[in-house]
Amino acid sequence: MVERPTLAVLGAGSWGTALAALAARNHVPTRLWGRDASALARMAETHRNQRYLPDVELPPELAYEPDLAAALRGAQVVLIVVPSHAFASILEEIAPWLAPDARIAWATKGFEPGTGRFLHELVAERLPGRAAAVVTGPSFAKEVAAGMPSAVTVHSDDDAFAHELALLLHAPNFRAYSGSDVLGAELGGAMKNVLAVATGVADGMQLGLNARAGLITRGMNEMLRLGMALGARPETLMGLAGLGDLVLTCTGDLSRNRRLGLALGRGQAIDEAVREIGQVVESVLTADEVVRLATKHGLDLPISSGVRAVLHGEVTPAEGLKLLMGRQQKPEYPKGLFGPF
Repeated sequence: MVERPTLAVLGAGSWGTALAALAARNHVPTRLWGRDASALARMAETHRNQRYLPDVELPPELAYEPDLAAALRGAQVVLIVVPSHAFASILEEIAPWLAPDARIAWATKGFEPGTGRFLHELVAERLPGRAAAVVTGPSFAKEVAAGMPSAVTVHSDDDAFAHELALLLHAPNFRAYSGSDVLGAELGGAMKNVLAVATGVADGMQLGLNARAGLITRGMNEMLRLGMALGARPETLMGLAGLGDLVLTCTGDLSRNRRLGLALGRGQAIDEAVREIGQVVESVLTADEVVRLATKHGLDLPISSGVRAVLHGEVTPAEGLKLLMGRQQKPEYPKGLFGPF
């Protein structure tokens, strides 16, 4: 067997644990780090993440390391799986401990809060010169951890690293593709969270399947328009990183963002809904950044803007729906939107 690089997975939530378990089962030497040392100790003893994945038995090969420096020591690939608001700080923390040949990857979806900067921009700024990749796509952690069929995509400016990381994750029930459109892959992974709130609200209000399909399709339109303004490739957004993740998150009740929308559509207060979900709901921060980027590029994204307004309590879900449905009739797509392929 070809010797595989040591992988350090930073973040012991549901997705970090699922990816670490997947890699360990693939015979990749894998260390899982998290801030809660007692939780890691229980995971090492029971081979279960009782808080996030209580029904999934974790592989005995997976190592648990509560010390960040020790987790990073000699690791050739570092996979960051923390919420987007903690992404910049974890980059600063790991910088002194990285091995000279360490490459950086992340399965975090979102933007830097307050600036709207993409995560790859933070990596380039704080860890310059290192190969970097994003892992994204339609993949609920619970199903991946349970070995159910899933597919993701790995994008990097370094083709060799994208291919290598995809091979480390690729398994009989887990397809990992590769690509080179980091910005497009990140945009799809972030923006689908906002759009999932919209479909959740519609379903919570019992508006029907027609409304859900319309929101997903017009939400895809918004993703494509913003992506093209930013320089993303349409084919990236029509693939796993965009359309695939959008459909899953808008229709699957394992999605925290969809569940938030469902709660809001049923009349529940946002603070109460977030508290009941019990995990970070990325859309609450991401909606602001999507609208900020749209405004910067002169784009009107009515669904994303409506979600932001609902999340900030500026309009009720019913008022947001009335505003959407009352918009002026127009062509579905402006001429020349996609340009020549």
